[in-house]
Amino acid sequence: MSAAETSDTVDRPPPLPRGWPRERIIGTAFLALWAAFGLGIVLFLIRAWDPALFARYAPLYLSGLGVTLSLVAISCLIGAVLSVPIAYARMSQNPLLYGPAYAYVYFFRGTPLLAQAFLIYYGLGSFRPQLEAIGLWGFFREAWYCAILAFSLNTAAYQAEILRGAIESVPKGQWEGATSLGLGKLQTLYKIILPQALIVALRPYGNEIILMIKGSAIVAIITVYDLMGETRRAYSRTFDFQTYIWAALIYLSVVETLRHAIDWIERRITRHLKR
Repeated sequence: MSAAETSDTVDRPPPLPRGWPRERIIGTAFLALWAAFGLGIVLFLIRAWDPALFARYAPLYLSGLGVTLSLVAISCLIGAVLSVPIAYARMSQNPLLYGPAYAYVYFFRGTPLLAQAFLIYYGLGSFRPQLEAIGLWGFFREAWYCAILAFSLNTAAYQAEILRGAIESVPKGQWEGATSLGLGKLQTLYKIILPQALIVALRPYGNEIILMIKGSAIVAIITVYDLMGETRRAYSRTFDFQTYIWAALIYLSVVETLRHAIDWIERRITRHLKR
């Protein structure tokens, strides 16, 4: 065999396997299964459609959706404010700051949100005389306020870790370059570090909000009539399973809208990186 023939043999790519690979077959099968499941739900809703039931409970679903969105929005805003000092303490070298911040994040990320809501609503509620003595019973007797407190403390722990990770992902050379230009630490943080860190943190922040929206369904257990609370009430009166399907579709619509909004924001703030 000549040298040219040997070179052609070595450089020739291996032949492609015939037919579909196993991974593609499995993926296509799962996709077909989900498509069949979705089609079944659509057919079920068409056959079980009750205009009177929809007219009766649609306003309650909209009211519950408003409660859900308000709960998540307020909790995420409060959590964002609390996450800043917690993230700062987590990055501190001072054990008096780092220790409590680590314990806070460890507890609220390591325990279920449902347990935290129960501890605040039912647990602190057992200390009514002490809370009345200090004037806090009016706050802790309301399930709505307890839900906001539990969700705010929980998301603050997650947002603090998101913020800390995003800041630490910015190369140390950015700090050194800003120092060489005579910028102070606060100027460097707000003008150089945070703009880069927030791009990194955008996706995790979006995921945290989505998880909060889906996790908000647990407040129905502590008598807050959010979307899931209204769904449970509708089912208890009608015993019609489609009431839960409506709720699932509403949750799915909210999550998809939020996901597309995050994609749009990411494209807008990173368009200078694609040039």
